[in-house]
Amino acid sequence: MLRGAAAGVLGLSAVPLLTSCGTQPPAARGNPTGPPRRGGVLRVGTAGGGSSDSLDVHNPITHPDICRGLNLYEPLLYRKRDYTLESCVAESVEVSKDGLSWVIRIRDGILFHNGKPVRPEDVIYTYRRVTDPKKPQAAANLLSSVDRDGFSKIDDRTLRIKLKAPDVSIHDVFADYRIGIVPEGYDPKKPIGTGPFTFVNFTPGQESTFARFSDYWREGQPYVDELRIINFTDDSARTNALLAGQVEAIESLPYAEVRVIEADPTLRVLKSRTGNWNPFTMRVDVEPLRDVRVRQALRLSIDREEMVNQVLSGHGRIANDMYSPFDDSYAADLPQRTYDPDEAKSLLKAAGHENLQIELVTSPVSQGIVEAAQVMQQQARSAGIGIKLNRVDTGVFYGDDYLKWHFAQDFWGTWPYLVQSALGSQPSSPFNECHWVDPTYLDLVGKAKQTVDDDKRSRLLEQAQEIEYERGGYIVWGFLDLVDAYSRRITGLKPSEKGIFPLDAYRFREVWFV
Repeated sequence: MLRGAAAGVLGLSAVPLLTSCGTQPPAARGNPTGPPRRGGVLRVGTAGGGSSDSLDVHNPITHPDICRGLNLYEPLLYRKRDYTLESCVAESVEVSKDGLSWVIRIRDGILFHNGKPVRPEDVIYTYRRVTDPKKPQAAANLLSSVDRDGFSKIDDRTLRIKLKAPDVSIHDVFADYRIGIVPEGYDPKKPIGTGPFTFVNFTPGQESTFARFSDYWREGQPYVDELRIINFTDDSARTNALLAGQVEAIESLPYAEVRVIEADPTLRVLKSRTGNWNPFTMRVDVEPLRDVRVRQALRLSIDREEMVNQVLSGHGRIANDMYSPFDDSYAADLPQRTYDPDEAKSLLKAAGHENLQIELVTSPVSQGIVEAAQVMQQQARSAGIGIKLNRVDTGVFYGDDYLKWHFAQDFWGTWPYLVQSALGSQPSSPFNECHWVDPTYLDLVGKAKQTVDDDKRSRLLEQAQEIEYERGGYIVWGFLDLVDAYSRRITGLKPSEKGIFPLDAYRFREVWFV
């Protein structure tokens, strides 16, 4: 949260911060009792993925990529279920009075999968790899305030990171899953991290296998002996695999199947309230979307209440074309956009695009994506807009044309506003899918990033959000609840009030067979 980050700059001293079931323990029903049991092979069905799947922690794209990364690697800090931060690879992080220097103390005894301790050199290597100007990784823009020449080792467990300017978002950046700490000389083809599971094998677009890391630093965890992550690009196939007992858990249960799963005494539904969003993305640098009136018309052609009811079956809430609802500076006072096909027609006529015809690229990359495209296609007809759906498979969607589609969709978790802006709304963002560049907006966000005072920073961010609300390229129609499902043969997964990723943020280190 931004206010918490600012507190850190001001003086927060530290943040103490598909195989046989025959090898599994016997099935059980009801609530488990007693301590966690060890053993078993946990098989998980994830959504999406394809031939471009990766094990590189610093460049994840799809849900399976993120799932693997969160179980192989860990960042300096970790975001808990309540959205607060706790120490992880770092035992503590301390900031200087001027906010320009951070001292990182590495957790005592923490080991990489190869048995070697985590050293300051490894943290420095990680941050330099992410920010390499010749090959910047996904989180490079998040670290734009870090001085690449300002790293220094203090002792065998301590290092200093210098910043070029104060950065109130740095706490959140230290916890970003795209900056998992890796050993010096890291090779993504032979992945080594400090996470609860170690690499065994990986077939892109299909399946990956991991073994329990016996020297993991969290006492007793993980509990299962083996983790298998299986790609499913088809919602029905994923659900059927759970029903058939071929997997123990699946993410992104189709909303229409919730009642079916809830009625099955051998299965559970896992629901988490989130600020996650599956936007429509409009490239502002191509016709006809270059005209802000066309973008506004498309926003007004969506009945958000009906979209939540039809696409999410009520498992979510409407949004107002802005993200980061858990941020203290979230612009909740902006006028709520409503369904207004007549105004949409008027805007299109004024823009010279009456009876607009446009292609929308969609793909089942996350929960409800394709369904949202279909509902928008229907709703927009009242505004005289003809939308042609171009459904592609997940591998194509995230292939060579990713970030080039003119009018498409995507999925996002929920991050503090400054972090999300750095990821998707700036020319240097790794996922600026709308190709949006607005100098006034960039100036406001840049100033906010360096502003320690909460009230002053909030005012800057409110102005920035109003600009993005009016001139940006996203249509954020709703915040969806995460709805997953799992067998009662396992336990340990918990719902969250501020969830980010499916299946309890893929927290499989806490799962055990009952």
